[in-house]
Amino acid sequence: MTLAVPQDVPSRRPWLRAFLWLAGLGILFYTSYPLANYLADQRAFIPSIVFDWEKGMPFLPWTIIPYWSINFFYAASPFFCTTKAQVDTLGRRLLTAQLIAVTCFILFPLRFSFAKPEIGGGLPGLLFQALMSFDKPYNQAPSLHIALLVILWSHYARFIPAWVRWAWHLWCVLIGVSVLTTYQHHFFDIPTGVLLGLFCLWLWPDVPDSARVTPVQRVKRLKLAGFYVLGASLLATLGIALGGWGLWLCYPAASLALVAANYLWRGAGGFQKRPDGSMPFADRLLFAPYQLGAFLNSRWWTRTAPAPAEILPGLFLGRIPSRFDRQVASFGTIVDLCAELPARQGRGAVEAFPLLDLVAPSPATLAEAAKSIEAARANGTVLACCALGYSRSAAAVATWLLQCGRAETVEEAIGIIRVVRPAIVLGLDARVAIAAARKTGKADG
Repeated sequence: MTLAVPQDVPSRRPWLRAFLWLAGLGILFYTSYPLANYLADQRAFIPSIVFDWEKGMPFLPWTIIPYWSINFFYAASPFFCTTKAQVDTLGRRLLTAQLIAVTCFILFPLRFSFAKPEIGGGLPGLLFQALMSFDKPYNQAPSLHIALLVILWSHYARFIPAWVRWAWHLWCVLIGVSVLTTYQHHFFDIPTGVLLGLFCLWLWPDVPDSARVTPVQRVKRLKLAGFYVLGASLLATLGIALGGWGLWLCYPAASLALVAANYLWRGAGGFQKRPDGSMPFADRLLFAPYQLGAFLNSRWWTRTAPAPAEILPGLFLGRIPSRFDRQVASFGTIVDLCAELPARQGRGAVEAFPLLDLVAPSPATLAEAAKSIEAARANGTVLACCALGYSRSAAAVATWLLQCGRAETVEEAIGIIRVVRPAIVLGLDARVAIAAARKTGKADG
């Protein structure tokens, strides 16, 4: 996992801040985790969520070593940070994971149902004794061990040299598997722990969001968020009702819930798309079910017009390219207006200006995208794209037509585009944004 790394590296590391975060997190863990165990122990019955195939899971005592190693990586993690912002972001992620996990342990306790075999001596025996001295077979889902692993996995990947990163990934896999082979967790706890860790990475991004919901967009965003919340609720209810493998429906439910959060709160920045059109691995995992649906939807609606349309010589408008679109290699620059899908790299550059789907585009973003189109034309052909190539990217091209004097009015600009791409959809809110973007571009110029 890799995340964007801020460039503000100071001459002195924030050692004191790192120590204070670690001390506070340690105090919270060693007070709240045993408390959750104690409260669970007072209950007359604690259920288990376990699949039949787990009964064949081998018990491997030596895997207690990678299991315990996460404590070392946890304790060292704040001291690898080079800025105060990095320390605070890591601290917030770890704190959020602990608070959510412990809350779940208290409200919905689960029990590990297998008895551990006899454990011999040596280092594994000592580590198991240390573990069982304060741990009980509760505190199962979501696995805090796995949630912290996801956060630390991503955290260390930015600091470890590329030539040894494969060893780090392998060790993290061993840590993840060890929760099963040390008989600490059932399988259900693992995907829920992964989801919690990914949520913490999404909630506290490396680069704070600069955009928030504006009053003009609020009503439309609330409506769309409501649809996503409804979809998430239906999937989660169905998954819980089915039980067993049906619980996997909670994954797309969580994905849709986060999309709703983006429309309600985070805006386009909630998808954490980078300026080069890529997305962090954690976010691609979080939004994978939604992105699959969005991608298939884009291909369905553009099935009769899959190829980009040439608006003017060298400037094309179309849907966001995939790895299967061979034409992407012919463009010198891709100007990407889509927030929810990653852009595939062609032979040239990708410049992303993410906008949420189905809401009024930001005039400032349209103005910046138009400037990018104009600058990119000097380096060859340009593709302006969004999910379908019908709205957000069309608004950016219309803005460019106005800024460069190819059109005098918004309606004229839209008419030029509609001649070669008649399916574009630019409603009143988009037209108002295009007009405002034209003024923004002139003021900046």
